[in-house]
Amino acid sequence: MGVFTYETEFSSAIPAPRLFKAFILDGDNLIPKIARQAIKSAEIVEGDGGVGTIKKITFGEGSQYGYVKHKVDGIDKHNFTYSYSMIEGDALSDKIEKIAYETKLTASPDGGSIIKTTSHCHTKGGVEIKEEHVKAGKEKASGLFKLLETYLVANPNAYN
Repeated sequence: MGVFTYETEFSSAIPAPRLFKAFILDGDNLIPKIARQAIKSAEIVEGDGGVGTIKKITFGEGSQYGYVKHKVDGIDKHNFTYSYSMIEGDALSDKIEKIAYETKLTASPDGGSIIKTTSHCHTKGGVEIKEEHVKAGKEKASGLFKLLETYLVANPNAYN
């Protein structure tokens, strides 16, 4: 098994506490509402939302995938960190065992926030991840994040 690691970073005008509430704590409800074409639904299959919880994410009609299951590995509401692993679903394929994600939101000097995500792709055998797949994943994440940010700017009283 190999591990391929890459990082993604976004900046936002939205302060970290508000963004964490919307994106992490209520993302399972909010994202299907504002990005239905990407995420049709998110539901807890097992657990109470905390560490160890397993969630099923069903993708929208425009996606090449049907669903994935995530396992919550860690959540820290005070330090704005969240980690989870993609453990099942058609996005994993026969080449990838799991993908572990770590997300951290920090305050930026302008009052907004910086969102850093580190992804650890655990491959089966000696499989290498192609750069074009990483780029495509980053573009999808960026698009979803921009939708979320646009929603929060348009709804200044939400998630305060």
